[in-house]
Amino acid sequence: MEWARKMRVYVREPRAADAEAFIEKNRESLSLHRPWVYPMTTLDGYRTFLDRLGEDRYEGYFVCRKRDDEIVGAVNLSEIIRGAMNGAFVGYWGYQGYTGRGYLTEGLALVFDQAFGSLGLHRLEINIQPTNTDSIALARRLGLRKEGVSPKYLNIGGEWRDHERWAVLADEWAEKGGSLWVQSRKYIERSKQEI
Repeated sequence: MEWARKMRVYVREPRAADAEAFIEKNRESLSLHRPWVYPMTTLDGYRTFLDRLGEDRYEGYFVCRKRDDEIVGAVNLSEIIRGAMNGAFVGYWGYQGYTGRGYLTEGLALVFDQAFGSLGLHRLEINIQPTNTDSIALARRLGLRKEGVSPKYLNIGGEWRDHERWAVLADEWAEKGGSLWVQSRKYIERSKQEI
């Protein structure tokens, strides 16, 4: 995986020792996250998060910057359903001071590689509130397709909120070249900006 070395990030599983940094980053990023996502901001919440990751239905990853191992984002695969569906729902968020740099794009691409590779999933779905234009742009950058809108789909922050449904299948991701495709697009986009 020569191309993976060119990525500026790597993904890893959350650990108990990450609690303080994770909670602090979530607290510092409340204005960035709300009203779209409500990540845990207490030690009990973090422990519950880690316990949930021990279940077969969940996988969690921290997106970390290679140059200093800083946690720059988080990604969850939730409600992993095996059998006929063989898919999962994807949730993610970045942190104040690290957004707009492509870190989550790269991190999600690496998670997608694992989801379709070692986890053997067939489908990944991201549900995004229509007003979360940054997240919609991220789904587009990753090559997901919009499948529709689900009215009052998820209860976020105590309110039932509409969500756009974005998805990608394992064969679609493979045909594009997976994270290698995302990496090559990034360099193409960067080279256009430098011209």
